[in-house]
Amino acid sequence: MMITRTATVQDVPQIAEMVGELLAEIMAAIGEQAFNFDLAVTIERLGAFLSQEKYFVFVAFDGDRPAGFVALYESYALHAEGAFGTIPEFYVRPAFRSKALGLQLLSKAKAFGRSRGWKRLEVTTPPLPQFDRTLAFYEREGFAISGGRKLKVLL
Repeated sequence: MMITRTATVQDVPQIAEMVGELLAEIMAAIGEQAFNFDLAVTIERLGAFLSQEKYFVFVAFDGDRPAGFVALYESYALHAEGAFGTIPEFYVRPAFRSKALGLQLLSKAKAFGRSRGWKRLEVTTPPLPQFDRTLAFYEREGFAISGGRKLKVLL
């Protein structure tokens, strides 16, 4: 049976490892080196984010083996009517997909958002055929495409 709980600082190395798996999977799908990943730096950064409560993570375990996680952070916007949540990373290891684990993690994320008074939860998925299953999952769970494209500039 899967156990899903709030991540603690002790979970950081295992979550950081899954972040690396997530980024590697995305880059393999798009055929581009879109991210720089360093496990040690990610462990340090995630530990700081969690301890400063800048980042909120729910992690799922199959026994003592981590099976997936969802990360959230709080944002603010006038158009969003105040505080809202963003999912920057969401990953279920391949062996645990299609077993309702993503739904379990997303349910935790939604409940957490409601407890904080968020009006909405946002997530970005690339508008590419390689991510059609991901998009379909979010749409089944009530997410709607809100238009636009995510852009970035490196500072």
